[in-house]
Amino acid sequence: PPEKPEDMALVARATSIPVATGERLTTKYEFARVLECRAASILQMALGRVGGIMEAKKIAAMAESYYAQIAPHLYAGPVEGAANIHFAASLPNFLILESIETWGGFHSQILKKPMGWQEGYVILPTEPGLGIELNEEVALANPYTGTKLHLEMTNHPVR
Repeated sequence: PPEKPEDMALVARATSIPVATGERLTTKYEFARVLECRAASILQMALGRVGGIMEAKKIAAMAESYYAQIAPHLYAGPVEGAANIHFAASLPNFLILESIETWGGFHSQILKKPMGWQEGYVILPTEPGLGIELNEEVALANPYTGTKLHLEMTNHPVR
């Protein structure tokens, strides 16, 4: 488990398959422990959990010094998805962008201009900021109706 990087390191040393982790970690200090223990060679931070693009860039820079790669964790919608795309494009140690969505349906309708793709590759937007603009009419017509936001976290960061 990522809460015990020393134990993860035992697994990492016992296999030739790269170990990935990070989607539940929230601080650069937690990622530093994973890297120092050599518990994983692929870090999958979630931008919404680590404090955004700037903090994720700090984690990615640490990872580069350990020859670890970055595979940003799947996104929580097209805004975080756009942030992941820009983040990934800025990294020398980017591996792959994890996703469970295809950017079709609601995820393309809520954007005034859908994200561009060509032969499996994303085309970086040229518009300012994240390069997206939300279609507020579509957003208002599709309010969140769930009862839970899945914000389960530990009370204290891993030390």
